[in-house]
Amino acid sequence: MNATDLINILHIAEKLKDTTRHSYTSGGRHESVADHTFRTALMAYFVKDEFPEADIDKVIKMCLIHDIGEAFTGDIPAFKKTTSDEESEKRQLFEWIGNLPAPYCDELATLFEEMIERKTIEAKLFKALDGLEAVIQHNEADLSTWSNNEYELNLTYAEDRVCFSPYLKDLRKIIKDESLKKIKISERRSNDE
Repeated sequence: MNATDLINILHIAEKLKDTTRHSYTSGGRHESVADHTFRTALMAYFVKDEFPEADIDKVIKMCLIHDIGEAFTGDIPAFKKTTSDEESEKRQLFEWIGNLPAPYCDELATLFEEMIERKTIEAKLFKALDGLEAVIQHNEADLSTWSNNEYELNLTYAEDRVCFSPYLKDLRKIIKDESLKKIKISERRSNDE
């Protein structure tokens, strides 16, 4: 890849640093898409021993690129995103991918199609980690940053994504237990006041 093409790609990727998500960090600032992407990829690396049948390098690539469409559309929380929003993001993403130099345009298009279909172990694992990371982040954020619907959502979100793996089901249970503990502590404080 020539240096100009690389710089142009990096300029698009940089937008994800400034594209904020609905969630907050434990330090109280809005989480960026880049923050979420980084930790999702890190999760993939650290679960590799649990999924020896998966191509973890491919999963990490999926994690790294999965939200790049949000550089064009911004982030819309899952509970607000419409089919029209998804189609617009996909269209803009694939237009951008189509303009990338070979072999990257073909590789990324293939990866995104695999991620959309969610039939391979790699695509299923990526999608599960994507959802679990979001719930973990909500648990780490101050409860005052949660919207009313997130009290229930944090207890159920991504459960459908982990069904294929006993390990991920266990991880989801631990995350749910953390959510319940956080909610109970908050309720106790409210009752004490």
